[in-house]
Amino acid sequence: MDTPAPVRAFHHVAYRCGDSGATRRFYEDFLGLPLAEAFVIEQTKTGRATSVLHSFYRLGDGTFLAFFEVPDSPFPFKAQHDFDLHVAMEVAPEALEPMLARGRAAGIETRGPADHGVMRSIYFRDPDGYVVELTAKTPSHDAAMDPARNGARDRLEAWQRRKATAA
Repeated sequence: MDTPAPVRAFHHVAYRCGDSGATRRFYEDFLGLPLAEAFVIEQTKTGRATSVLHSFYRLGDGTFLAFFEVPDSPFPFKAQHDFDLHVAMEVAPEALEPMLARGRAAGIETRGPADHGVMRSIYFRDPDGYVVELTAKTPSHDAAMDPARNGARDRLEAWQRRKATAA
């Protein structure tokens, strides 16, 4: 890719939630992400009447994790598998063990730590079943995530060939 992408960073990543109060307790009270904004949407841009609360929680880098609560629109919440859907947020290495203990003490579904080589992670399940990963970089992280050195494109292309021959 010769031309840099115009995308600079996430502003927010958004999910549905079943109850904004329970969501706030998990993300603000437990994880420590301050509620930055919440507003009601009464009409869609196409003019359809609705009743939605859109809330935003600020991460330390200024990005946001956002949620939509839509009481009049059923949504099939389910406990997500890590491979299907999860959000990973970076923490300092010394924060992992205390957060793991805090989650267990609070009765939150908690797993970890998992050593992925380039990072260590712990996992929680939020009130709607989403997997929330807290991850801390290891000293080898930046070098391992450098596509000029790690062969990521070659592994992706090999994976595509493998799938094609298996079909």
